[in-house]
Amino acid sequence: MNNKIFLIIPAIPSFLPFFWRLFRHGLGEPAGLLSDSAIGLAVYLLAISSPRLLRLVLLLLWALFQAGSQELYAAMQRLPSWQDLQYLTDPNFIGNSAAGLHLTYPVFTALLVVAAIVASLVRVRRPRLSVLLPGAVFVVLLLVAQGYLSRQLNDRSIAARFNPLHWFISDAAATSFLPKPAELTAADLPPSLRRLDLSGTPLLAGKGKARNVLIIALEGLPGLYLPEIRKAFAIPEGPYQMEDLAAATADATLVPDFVAHSHQTIRGLYSMLCGDFSKFSYDMSKAFELQFNPQQARQCLPAQLAANGWDTHYLQAAGLSFMGKDQVMPNVGFQQVHGNEWFTEPDPYPFMWGKTDPVFFRGARQYIAELRAADKPWLLTLLTVGTHQPYAVPEDVAARYPNRMIATVAILDQAVADFLQGIRADGVLDDTLVLITSDESHGDTIGEWASSWGMMAILAPEGPTLPRIKAGGYGLVDIEASVLDYLGLPAPEAVIGRSMFRDYRQPREMVSYTNSKLRWQTSDGRRFECSRSGGCTVGAATSLIGPPPQDFSHDDGNNGPRLFALAAVLDHKLASREKSQLLRFANGEIRRLPEKIVNEWTDNLAGAQYLDFPAGSKVHVSIRVKALKASAKGIRLQLFLRQFEKLVGGIDYPPFPVLQAGDEGRIEFDIDNPTARQSFSFHLVGEGEDAEIRLEEFDVTINRGTATEAIL
Repeated sequence: MNNKIFLIIPAIPSFLPFFWRLFRHGLGEPAGLLSDSAIGLAVYLLAISSPRLLRLVLLLLWALFQAGSQELYAAMQRLPSWQDLQYLTDPNFIGNSAAGLHLTYPVFTALLVVAAIVASLVRVRRPRLSVLLPGAVFVVLLLVAQGYLSRQLNDRSIAARFNPLHWFISDAAATSFLPKPAELTAADLPPSLRRLDLSGTPLLAGKGKARNVLIIALEGLPGLYLPEIRKAFAIPEGPYQMEDLAAATADATLVPDFVAHSHQTIRGLYSMLCGDFSKFSYDMSKAFELQFNPQQARQCLPAQLAANGWDTHYLQAAGLSFMGKDQVMPNVGFQQVHGNEWFTEPDPYPFMWGKTDPVFFRGARQYIAELRAADKPWLLTLLTVGTHQPYAVPEDVAARYPNRMIATVAILDQAVADFLQGIRADGVLDDTLVLITSDESHGDTIGEWASSWGMMAILAPEGPTLPRIKAGGYGLVDIEASVLDYLGLPAPEAVIGRSMFRDYRQPREMVSYTNSKLRWQTSDGRRFECSRSGGCTVGAATSLIGPPPQDFSHDDGNNGPRLFALAAVLDHKLASREKSQLLRFANGEIRRLPEKIVNEWTDNLAGAQYLDFPAGSKVHVSIRVKALKASAKGIRLQLFLRQFEKLVGGIDYPPFPVLQAGDEGRIEFDIDNPTARQSFSFHLVGEGEDAEIRLEEFDVTINRGTATEAIL
């Protein structure tokens, strides 16, 4: 009898996600309940069949994955995919994101973890094979039933149809084992996805009056926060409206139908600055590929303006080394690039990712004043970080809002509105074109499509002559074309997109890849949403974003493989065919070191992250560092190699010596890649009292077709 009672205890953490869904949604998500049941039963059978220590590890991993997935969904309205392993397995990132344990669902997380620990303490007699086999068969039957029901409900969100672990495994299997789409070429792309379109009727007579350009990228914000944009899609009011920003942009042109093409900041920045779609996959960002495509880099907006006499500046609230923005931004043409080290005003409350939004915008106003003193046309791009999880907000403010994310949006609302009112009073708006946009979208509970909904508001000296609501579909890809068109400058041949300063009669194609779904709006008025494993749904629509079409249903034409193949063409347009590629992640930057290493994310000295190495290649790494200042104890440097943020073994590389002031440390080593490596990162960190180094060299050379068989 005791054993039967004890057998119930491991069932609690195993089936808690099922009851959590049932409690929150009732029977409204039947496919999701089947998924929770099947995966929960599989975990339960494994748990009761395992020794106690292994059971503890299994159930704790299950609990942390389920809890982390709920937190990710609360923050970004999506479930984790296998590519997110780079984040989910990294304790430093998790530590930063969960700093202060500001969890959206603390009760659910606590119950899961406690239940997992208790279940590992009880003695359970392992069941016989005659019990396990029927259980395994029942798991298979539940999965089959879930698969059938999920296909019937393909128009519903992934979160409504899948347990997070079920989706994680399905997504990985679809990416790894399903047949690859047929290879197509650029000639197969619709014309609107491969060339610039300035055929529309200009909104301005001649070029614009502004001489300066200010791009403000608000971290993760969808267009739904501006009331008039939300109203344009007939979306009811949500938990927060950015009324301050709305008031500060009362004379702006709003673009409701504005698409963020993917997740991840570096991809959004690439798209807005380089007139191209970011990748519709998790392969290495095009921003890094530009390093071995200098001709393409010279066609990005900052480089084009610099070549025509503008001063070009980039300022962000976070540190520059993460995602290599200290190298990417100069490469695309910014002459001055600064991160949180530029700011001198202390933050009223600490935030691990960088400067809080009020401090950032006060500094940005000062930065603009310095630019204006030079009396030369300028481009300035700003990027905030306060609305990044776990959100820059003091506890007393957070308590006044539904959740911490909304609280930070409220802080950003006031900060950016105060900034706009301030630069308006300074006279900046008299001669400056201002684009207020976002790098990506953190989504919303109104639907998965909101994860592809970007923000765009335009302030220009011609304000009254421009429409309040700009009709037509646009996206981050269109920013460079729009700015060059406004300024009357010719666009380079590689730039694609449309100008927001023109009216177009003909519909266009538009694409995004968010929430593990490829979304495709065709020029003939159809909207597709496709996953690699579940086919596509399709319906008549005039936009990629907005509520799903009323006739949304399964795509009987099996267009998924063709659309994914076209997305792959767009993904690989910058791919170099050279046998050797040199990526540089250092250019003599001076870095001040912490006395003690806190974590690899905030202390990383170089941006050599999320790189892809092809099968059969050999990578040569060369790092050279000079100690400028050091105490008697010297400077200690460490290098960590990670793939999807898991430490990589089997690669030999020498340690750095302890460096004294004036010393130079250098290491070189090779990495053989008999099979392809994706999302490979180098984390270089260091510590020392009153220590300062110059990063002289950090070169990663990819040589194709030269890998040895030594590590097969």
